[in-house]
Amino acid sequence: KHDRLKMLFQAGFTPKRIAAHEPAIREIVRGVLDRLEGRDTCDLVADVAQPAVSRVIGSFMGIPPEDDAAWAALMNAALGAGDPDLNPGGPEAIMAEYIPQIFERCGKMIAERRENPTDDLTSVLVQAEIDGQKLEEHEIVMGFFLLVAAGNDSTKATYCSGMRALMQHPDQRRLVVEDPALVFSLVEESLRMFPAFAHFRRTATVDTELGGQKIKKGDKVVMWYVSTNRDESRYEDPDRFDVTRNPEHQAFGAGGRHFCLGTALARLELSVMFEETLARYPEIA
Repeated sequence: KHDRLKMLFQAGFTPKRIAAHEPAIREIVRGVLDRLEGRDTCDLVADVAQPAVSRVIGSFMGIPPEDDAAWAALMNAALGAGDPDLNPGGPEAIMAEYIPQIFERCGKMIAERRENPTDDLTSVLVQAEIDGQKLEEHEIVMGFFLLVAAGNDSTKATYCSGMRALMQHPDQRRLVVEDPALVFSLVEESLRMFPAFAHFRRTATVDTELGGQKIKKGDKVVMWYVSTNRDESRYEDPDRFDVTRNPEHQAFGAGGRHFCLGTALARLELSVMFEETLARYPEIA
């Protein structure tokens, strides 16, 4: 079922399809940076990253721009369950407050698209058929939740960590400012050192052995991307931030059926956000 559901989205996330969105994404990022005009300081997370990524994923899903902040707050609260800044209501508020709001808001969008189909990804979910059956309401909501949550959180995290590293290493920042073509390896090095997700759990499908550890079919295995991306046997000086490195990494997963659906979109967003921020504020500190 996972494979069939993922196939529905795959067509909308091909590198070619995503590349066509570059002008729109660049316009979104420039518009966000325009709001900083005349200011000496900003909060890079709240003032730049959050509104930019919210509008990008919102435009894909068909969320009106005026609803971006509300959706971002709901997603941050749901994902940051144990963080009192993101979720002041505590873990119990997630089921009592946030999830019902998400279902209610999403339900309205689903109803609208049943009446009047559009070309956004919410419509794709609503109109989709798997084995001749349409998705049930909760399946549509969870598909919507997955895409909006991932779109709101992942690129924001890596962008902010990458920008912080550039500020901590002015020599690396100068290299990118003087040679903007380095932005592509900057993106990959940021993904290597600061993957948006620290770990995922998978289930072993066969008996195997890894590093002397026996793993049985059905065992639950946790994969630490922050560890594999700093593997001393793969990277020279793995804790050094090097914008010329252009490394392979596992920030988008270890390949296979669970490889990140939004890889092309994340790379494009990060490239545009780094480019536009450094072009506007080459001496950012």
